[in-house]
Amino acid sequence: MKWQSFISAGLVGFATQASAQVLELPAPATRTYEFIEPNGAYSAPIGPWRDGQVESLPLTGDLSLEAWRLGSEGHGSHILMANLSGQLAEAGFEVLYQCSDAQCGGFDFRFAIPVVAEPNMHVDLGEFRYLAAHKAGEDGGEYTTLLVSRSPGAQFVQIARIGPAGGEGDVSDSATITSTMTDPASQTALPEASLEDQLTQNGYAVLSDLVFETGSSDLGEGPFDSLTQLGLYLAAHPEHTIALVGHTDAEGSLEVNITLSKRRAASVRARLINSFDLPAEQMVAEGVGFLAPLGSNLTDEGRTQNRRVEVVLTSTQ
Repeated sequence: MKWQSFISAGLVGFATQASAQVLELPAPATRTYEFIEPNGAYSAPIGPWRDGQVESLPLTGDLSLEAWRLGSEGHGSHILMANLSGQLAEAGFEVLYQCSDAQCGGFDFRFAIPVVAEPNMHVDLGEFRYLAAHKAGEDGGEYTTLLVSRSPGAQFVQIARIGPAGGEGDVSDSATITSTMTDPASQTALPEASLEDQLTQNGYAVLSDLVFETGSSDLGEGPFDSLTQLGLYLAAHPEHTIALVGHTDAEGSLEVNITLSKRRAASVRARLINSFDLPAEQMVAEGVGFLAPLGSNLTDEGRTQNRRVEVVLTSTQ
């Protein structure tokens, strides 16, 4: 299966040669991530988070996974998803499952499904849309999943496609074409930028200077510059809500690490509430253990990166 990218009539598109399926995204759009694997494997979610898991369909075949960052002048994830799902329907796809944020299962759904890592793909926990679709064929047909969300400064789309293995063309033959238009608001704020800039542009930030007592969920005495910046930001923007998400390295069981990561996030939340007199309902504490690593758990440096608390904007209304 051969993947091509092109610009047409002011739109950014991507297609398979074998199926001639075309999806068009409004420009300016930049592909931030691409993974192509012949005869690969992918687990496509086809149900909400329920009873501790997401119902998924195990698939094998030629796999393509992409993430795109769009300009900030969109009209919400529901409009973009409606546009893309309509294009799939016109191409002969039938919807297997679709949902939005809380309906999908919110935080639990997002961290239980395959998602391209930040900053290449951002998921606003308070506004995202998901869709899985299938186009029948004698060889099993094709599957496409879409995940659409936003940050305050951009919109994001993740597209996974799975077709029959050994299709026409070379699956590794792909080109990266981005819009010739530029959108300053679509630029990613670097980790060295202020926390406010990172939240405004990316929708999330790592609280990288936090220190916890060894083997404990208790936050160190501080003060911590990242918490000062975050506290001032939340006080200045009472209409914004956040999720504090704890992460760990891979040492120990998943259950133990999820509990530890959530307790550390809760410790950060308590500090923000008490030190900055912030309303408790402005933030929630969650934990995912070692399910979303930043670095390799095989090195000391990687494990240190993975032990962190992130702040994620969940609403700017």
